Amino acid sequence: MKRFKRFKTEKYNGMAEVSHNFKVEETDDGSKITIYGEIGDFWWDATSASDIEKVLRNVTSENIEVHINSPGGDAFDGIAIYNQLKDHPAKITVYIDGLAASAASIIAMAADELIMNTGSMLMIHEAWTFAFGSKGDIKKTLNALEGIDKSLADIYMTRFQGERSEVETMLVNETWFTSSEAVEVGLADRVNEVEEEVDPEEFKNNVLQRFRQIIKEPIVPEEPIVASKSNVLDRFKRLS
Repeated sequence: MKRFKRFKTEKYNGMAEVSHNFKVEETDDGSKITIYGEIGDFWWDATSASDIEKVLRNVTSENIEVHINSPGGDAFDGIAIYNQLKDHPAKITVYIDGLAASAASIIAMAADELIMNTGSMLMIHEAWTFAFGSKGDIKKTLNALEGIDKSLADIYMTRFQGERSEVETMLVNETWFTSSEAVEVGLADRVNEVEEEVDPEEFKNNVLQRFRQIIKEPIVPEEPIVASKSNVLDRFKRLS
């Protein structure tokens, strides 16, 4: 089912959909949880707070890696998952593999260490919903949204290095952060730079070529220059 547009920023509205992928794996260092796709139990093929609760119930390792690539989803599920991860005794390391937007960015804030992989992005915005009924019903919905936005600001402020008013404005504006920008404002800890792979054969040939060039054209050492005390003193005098 095609996900409808829900972001203000038009240039991101046409982004490719993220296929659902939720799994848990054991690694040499602990456990790895992958959360790709929508967040919330009302989405098709999505990861819910119930899914995470069932998984964490059986995780006894001291380290948990959480890999996220998600456009977000239900704010309450995001908040619940955030708290589930915060309450777990393991060290939580979150990797943003591609995108952590909306509810997914809330989940990311639970990290003891939050790492932005190269090229990844993080987005925060106000909570949103549909409303119908009388003006009284609409007012109740508005009050609820305002309360959720305060809760979201509370969560982002556990990491953000600026003022609360700045976070509140960025929520209203729907703010997108590149990996380095997220680190600059404190929402992430570091960017995980990927080292470029070097072809072993090419590297060996380059080293051999350098040595062959040295043998072919030997470097003749210059006569050493003996520095006298007077020369050294003269240099310092000129600097003074």
